[in-house]
Amino acid sequence: MTGTFVGMPVFPEAAREALADSQLRHNLAHATSTIRAKRAKVVAEVPDWEELRLAGAAVKERALLDLETQLVRLEETLTANGATVHWARDAAEANAIVAGIAKAHAATEVVKVKSMVTQEIGLNEALAEEGIAAWETDLAELIVQLGDDLPSHILVPAIHRNRAEIRDIFRSKMGAAGRPAPDDLTDEPAVLAAAAREHLREKFLRAKVGVSGANFAVAETGTLVVVESEGNGRMCLTLPDVLVSVVGIEKVVARWEDLDPMLRLLPRSSTGERMNPYTSMWSGIAPGDGPQEVHVVLLDNGRTRALADEVGRQALRCIRCSACLNVCPVYERTGGHAYGSVYPGPIGAILNPLLKGVGHDDQIDSLPYASSLCGACFEVCPVRIDIPSVLVDQRAQVVDAHRGGVPKPEAMAMKGAAYVLKRSRRLSALERLTGLGMRFARRFGPTAWTGARDLPDAPGESFRDWWQRTDGGRKDDA
Repeated sequence: MTGTFVGMPVFPEAAREALADSQLRHNLAHATSTIRAKRAKVVAEVPDWEELRLAGAAVKERALLDLETQLVRLEETLTANGATVHWARDAAEANAIVAGIAKAHAATEVVKVKSMVTQEIGLNEALAEEGIAAWETDLAELIVQLGDDLPSHILVPAIHRNRAEIRDIFRSKMGAAGRPAPDDLTDEPAVLAAAAREHLREKFLRAKVGVSGANFAVAETGTLVVVESEGNGRMCLTLPDVLVSVVGIEKVVARWEDLDPMLRLLPRSSTGERMNPYTSMWSGIAPGDGPQEVHVVLLDNGRTRALADEVGRQALRCIRCSACLNVCPVYERTGGHAYGSVYPGPIGAILNPLLKGVGHDDQIDSLPYASSLCGACFEVCPVRIDIPSVLVDQRAQVVDAHRGGVPKPEAMAMKGAAYVLKRSRRLSALERLTGLGMRFARRFGPTAWTGARDLPDAPGESFRDWWQRTDGGRKDDA
């Protein structure tokens, strides 16, 4: 069982610790550069890539602007297809629904498709409290779970681990969770994958209940879609008698044909592939084929809050491709754990505050500042989420949320600057003390600013003094 992100420090503290881990930085740099190169190659093959991005953004935007209608339609079509639809306002309600379904079938374990939303709500931990083991079947998620670790990437949750570390985890932890790793296990990727396959096979064959998320939910047909690279998801979706799919309400698209741009954008942006190896679609129940009891939990958990934010609501277009993580200079140096959430990187820096609100948790309030605003994330986003603009807007919201009460040092500094800059005489007087102030800062620093930057030398002469000495610069011109 993995830990949780509860109690994580604010981003600057977590990032400082991550930066000190040279092995972590090496693992991240190698992995993200490899994924970036693959993505760039397959994107370059598409001559109308920008038009495709516009089409993908339009599909998601249309659904979000008409979300209530599309969700009602989705419920109707799912129900007509034989599925049971549940509505969950928050994580507690969603977890209770899934646990109740598992208990109704006397299930002591469930097998899971890789799912960000079930990590968001802490489903594994909630099921464990009810005596139900939730087994991750995605290879990277399995590594994280066996290592009692936390995911650090949307697409590759174990990106912070190298092959030798994974081999050690399999050797030491697999036996306690089921079939042990072979004695002669090496760190070759094919060998590690084979060990995971053997370990998971017995879980697939005995599981009564499978749990999934969904990449897309088509309102028109009542179809849920999961894309993956390994085939483990398809095993979870077809072998158990009961399937429970937890789906964020923002995953809905209106029409079947809306899947066309999405299924072309997602694989190129995420895994650097032209198409997904496995694209599974299911619409309720088919007698004699696959699960004979299907439940769909439609989850809010802050998404309505995000939808009400006129600037930030575009984050709900996100298709969880992780392209923004792979190009982000901040993520590449700190990794995902520093963000304190299952949603790391640039998208996590805006999505977490949108879902949870700002002004009540220092860790969440620190996330909009976890960016250099270089804009690389927007350039690669397949659905054109303007992450830098949202970050700037959220920084303003964080500041506004802390107005009143005891002012922070930054606010006091800004008020002091405003007082000085309102009158030229005040500014002139303070300029004469610049050198003294810088010497004081060097001696008694570092401050939060100087701890990461070199303090420049004070100029020998202020602009005002130069202006007066040269009679407005005319003496030099002569």
